[in-house]
Amino acid sequence: MRDPGAGGRPAVSRSHWYHQPVAWLGVLIFLASLAGCVWLIIASLRYDENALPDSGEQLLKMPLERVPDSGVQPLPGR
Repeated sequence: MRDPGAGGRPAVSRSHWYHQPVAWLGVLIFLASLAGCVWLIIASLRYDENALPDSGEQLLKMPLERVPDSGVQPLPGR
C-alpha cells in the first residue's frame, strides 16, 4: 500500500511491537528491575551473615529446648 502524500514511498505500518511506546516502556522497566536485582545481590555479598546462636537440638529447625529467661519479669496483672 502506498501513501499518496509520501512521494511514492510505501506507507510505514505502525502495528509492529517496536513502534509501540508502551512496549518500550515495559522493556525499560523490566531491565531496570533486573539491574536492581543484580545490584542488590552484588551489594549483599559485601556483608557477612552472622550465624545464629546454637540452641542445642532441633527438629525441623525448631529448638527442642526452651531458651533461658533473660531476667526480665512480666508486669503484674498480666
